[in-house]
Amino acid sequence: MTIAHPYRDLRVIDARAPRFNQAVVGLLSLAGVLTGWWPLFALPALQLVLALAFGRRWCLACLLYFEVVQPRLGEGPLEDSRPVRFANQVGATFLTAATLAGALGWQPVALALGGTVAALALLAATTGVCVGCLMFKGISLWRGRPLADAVERFAASACADCQALPVRAGAGTGASPAGRVDYGHARPG
Repeated sequence: MTIAHPYRDLRVIDARAPRFNQAVVGLLSLAGVLTGWWPLFALPALQLVLALAFGRRWCLACLLYFEVVQPRLGEGPLEDSRPVRFANQVGATFLTAATLAGALGWQPVALALGGTVAALALLAATTGVCVGCLMFKGISLWRGRPLADAVERFAASACADCQALPVRAGAGTGASPAGRVDYGHARPG
């Protein structure tokens, strides 16, 4: 079984991690809409921008998921991270615009933008239907560059030491090793 390191294997992501992050973004955005307090849009916007710029370690919801939730549930199915990254870019753009609109006193615009993010993020968190991800896939098809399966490429691109493990395990016996090899170093200890 191939295990994806949450902070180094950035081509793929545990499919439950984006849902967790979308729930956090959606709930914070919904709180901003329900209270009418636009600074609440700045919190998830900042988190998304930091994570996009500096990686998953800068996303508090991602840290909570990867360090607390995932170790208890185990790794979920892997998915290509590019559609998720695109959806995060769209969410960050809308939430930044909502924050700026609120700061300029354009409350209806701020609430509309924040409400859009809240609705779409909570839709994705509860049903798995990520509109931003679907947009990315549609744009990829339209550009004539359909998504290659990043999960397959990830599984096939184990490091050289990992690729040699099955050979070393059966070396000298003439037999192939039985079962699957767990590449334990691919996950933090």
